[in-house]
Amino acid sequence: MSIVIQLPARDRIVGLLDADSFVEIGAMVHARNTDFNMAEKATPADGVITGYGTIEGKLVYVYSQDADVLQGSVGEMHAKKIVRIYDLALKTGAPVIGLIDCAGMRLQEASDALNAFGELYYRQTMASGVIPQIHGIFGKCGGGMAVMTALADFSFAVEGTGQVFIHSPNVLEGNHRERCDTSSSLFQSETAGRLAGVGADEKEVLDKIRGLVEILPSNNKEDAFCMTENSDDLNRENPFLENTLDSAYILKDISDNHAFFEIKKDYGREMVTGFISLNGNTVGAVANREEILGETGIVTERMEPVLTADGAGKAADFIRFCDAFSIPVLTLVNVCGFKATMEEEKYMAEACAKLTYAYADASVPKVSVIIGKAYGSAYLSMGSRHIGADMVYAWPKARIGMMNSESAVKIMYADEIEKSDEKNALIAEKKERYERLQNSPESAASRGYVDGIIEPAATRKRVIAAFEMLMTKRETGPDRKHGTV
Repeated sequence: MSIVIQLPARDRIVGLLDADSFVEIGAMVHARNTDFNMAEKATPADGVITGYGTIEGKLVYVYSQDADVLQGSVGEMHAKKIVRIYDLALKTGAPVIGLIDCAGMRLQEASDALNAFGELYYRQTMASGVIPQIHGIFGKCGGGMAVMTALADFSFAVEGTGQVFIHSPNVLEGNHRERCDTSSSLFQSETAGRLAGVGADEKEVLDKIRGLVEILPSNNKEDAFCMTENSDDLNRENPFLENTLDSAYILKDISDNHAFFEIKKDYGREMVTGFISLNGNTVGAVANREEILGETGIVTERMEPVLTADGAGKAADFIRFCDAFSIPVLTLVNVCGFKATMEEEKYMAEACAKLTYAYADASVPKVSVIIGKAYGSAYLSMGSRHIGADMVYAWPKARIGMMNSESAVKIMYADEIEKSDEKNALIAEKKERYERLQNSPESAASRGYVDGIIEPAATRKRVIAAFEMLMTKRETGPDRKHGTV
């Protein structure tokens, strides 16, 4: 078993920010409370180091909790320091990064600690959709801090030491840590879906945060276009794309210099979400996934190309973030329906409604490419023309329609097939006709549901051209306070 080295709070800031860029705010602050022997306890900086610095030259505000001071617990002055940098971040339009290592609410301060958490929740809510909020979890993140992490846009945790929980696993009825550690980073990333990613050590988590800050706008007024210089060939093609349905591979291939920052990689794995760069522009990507390629290019895992509640929810949250920060959305479609299980049935309709709403409500440029199947209502929810996609392309082998042709034929010609002596031949004949008239990309294009049929190898240059054309898109929705989905 490897030993994970935990860095002090200040060293985490040094590892996160550009060299010599950190400026501390509130270094002299300490706890005011003197009840319960607090006057005898040293509380330097009240357990949290706050300030600002840069990441690749971009201004960011950061707070780092110090577990050596009252276990990093949040009290009155601790929270005021974090509130202070949130206020500054909202004024200057810069991300806030929280480096979390906290036992939760400080019991000695009771109602003052409650008020402190309330003020933090309020600031996070006001900052949502205005500036990116990113958490790195290095130790405990329990109780009220877990709510703060859920209010953040993206959270990363260190495998083994990062713990996120409302309730400790051992207090859950019928559970104990050895049976199911619900606080573990793996449970939170793979099962709960609360984490954007997991790092093997603290350095990897800090690197993930740096990488994310580099590609995101600093605020909702900053243009996501022209975020970086592009040194890659705009017309680069890859003939291998027509041989794979690994959408993560496709996204990585078409991105500038093959850079792909995947979000929630371990959760809802049949749905891929993440950020790519197209001609220097940050683009949010959403894609169904049917297979996974290994390092040698051989398929190592296959999965059914269906919508699940987890996958739909994951995509909906991601699209809403992109829309809030004016980040264009690219969708790779390959879906044949909804996953059919009793467990999925509990949540499927609501999750797909949220996904449909997220696409339809988003006013950013939206480009979709149908790379495989596009059947039924599941297809409608996956960024189709019908719910607001600006441009829709299809690969030549794509299939677009109500359902696969064989199933459709068996329903429509059930009586004729039953009476036929050559059932297989009849099904094949009707199937070919249905494919041509209803399920082919040519059929969809002839009805205006697809804007063009493109070769897989040309996907990169075609989507770049589409987004460049849509760069000045302006769209306003109905006059309302907000929707209710």
